Amino acid sequence: MLEFKDKMKKKGIPEKILQITKFLTDAGFEAYLVGGCVRDFLLGRTPKDWDITTNANPEEIQRVFPDSVYENNFGTVGVKIRKQKEGKLEEIEDLVEIIEVTPYRLESKYTDKRHPDDVCFTRNIKDDLKRRDFTINTLALQPDSGQAIKPSTGEIIDLFNGQKDLKNKIIRAVGDPMERFNEDALRVLRAIRFSVELGFIIEEKTKDAIKQNAHLLKMIAKERIKDEFVKIIMSDRPKDGIEIANELGVLKYILPELEEGIGVEQGKSHKFPVWEHNLNALEFAASKRWSLEIRLAALFHDIGKPVSRRASKDKNGYTFYGHEVVGYKMSIKILSHLNFSKKIIEMVAKFVRYHMFFSDTEQITLSAVRRAVRNVGKDNIWDLMKVRMCDRVGMGRLNEEPYRLRKYESMIDEALRAPLSVTALKINGTRLIEMLHVQPGPKIGNILHLLFEEVMDAPEKNTAEWLENRAKEFNVLSDTELSALGKKAKEIKEKAEDAEIKEIRKKWWVK
Repeated sequence: MLEFKDKMKKKGIPEKILQITKFLTDAGFEAYLVGGCVRDFLLGRTPKDWDITTNANPEEIQRVFPDSVYENNFGTVGVKIRKQKEGKLEEIEDLVEIIEVTPYRLESKYTDKRHPDDVCFTRNIKDDLKRRDFTINTLALQPDSGQAIKPSTGEIIDLFNGQKDLKNKIIRAVGDPMERFNEDALRVLRAIRFSVELGFIIEEKTKDAIKQNAHLLKMIAKERIKDEFVKIIMSDRPKDGIEIANELGVLKYILPELEEGIGVEQGKSHKFPVWEHNLNALEFAASKRWSLEIRLAALFHDIGKPVSRRASKDKNGYTFYGHEVVGYKMSIKILSHLNFSKKIIEMVAKFVRYHMFFSDTEQITLSAVRRAVRNVGKDNIWDLMKVRMCDRVGMGRLNEEPYRLRKYESMIDEALRAPLSVTALKINGTRLIEMLHVQPGPKIGNILHLLFEEVMDAPEKNTAEWLENRAKEFNVLSDTELSALGKKAKEIKEKAEDAEIKEIRKKWWVK
């Protein structure tokens, strides 16, 4: 039995939830918190949602909450929670949110392997709990209207040893696992997701049932599969999630392309086959808590290698020419198939396409870095750098990380800086020729350098009026005088640029 009371005192149930359960019990009905919110509550985690179940049917719930919404076939009633005053639900115009209340219910067979064909309501909570997916999600808690949980009949209803499985960190299907997964095939993914989110292991009979029912995922909407897949990827243990999905025969119904990297050796600087390398890259992204786009790009960055692999000419290794282009196309196809948004697809595909933009730090040019910036955009270049970092860590080359990565980052910083240039002036050569009535030539360039030198020290002078007046003063100087001053001004500009670049490199501790 888990000790949960202290946790409840530390993390109280929201007042709005307590109000709803109190309204129901005051009206003579049962009201329980149920499922994932109770599970998370007992584990000391903050529930994302609070699920309320009751022995009242939909019509009875609506009588308790006249201003509620009931527009589905599953009995769920949406109770409107409005601004509170003195602990009561006050009727005002500004809606805050809707809290769902669901009657105890029984379900018939699941022809589509996702939704029950028919739903009927029951007065017995046991009927409701036995239809749920995993034992840790069958716990029901009956709060009262106080700030803390006080003892009430049963306190926690635990008909399937859910608390024991919570304590032992086990994912176990309720009743017959074959029936549970045959009812709702998405549960095979949910089992994996709960395993990696909670750090639990999947019980053996449940594992066997997942293997036998994984093929039913073909009947599930891609949008629902994507949602569970994203939760796995965004967990703290996505690598474990992918490996479990592969072990249980689930991955081939989601990402068969990823499995093509299993056993595909790379040789040379790579310690790991493509499969392990991609998963290691993903694991590093997760350890840094980086975004979904970076994690997906880390997982897919070398997904084109199995298709691109060729034996090298010396027969001592392999080449993967163009794998980033192949991976780019594959990423678009995979993510489109899973119904990801256009924005995410474009971002991930770009990162996969250009993840090879860095080579040896002594050979890469600043112009190449600028091309990379143009390819992915200024706002995304640092995320591309993170994908590259995942790639290198995934190779197992941790000893090379510090200097090489700082050098890469320094070059990006240099490429992003606005270079000191006369083009920043509010006047140009064409205007000087027109205004001063002179021919194009070195004189115009020297005047622009002199104007720029003065603006560097006093940016407020960078106005068309001031620059035109100052240009007229420079124009009366002899060509020899103007040439000497212009040369000196250009040298000052170049020294300022060098100093700025030195500061950037100093910031990154590179040469």
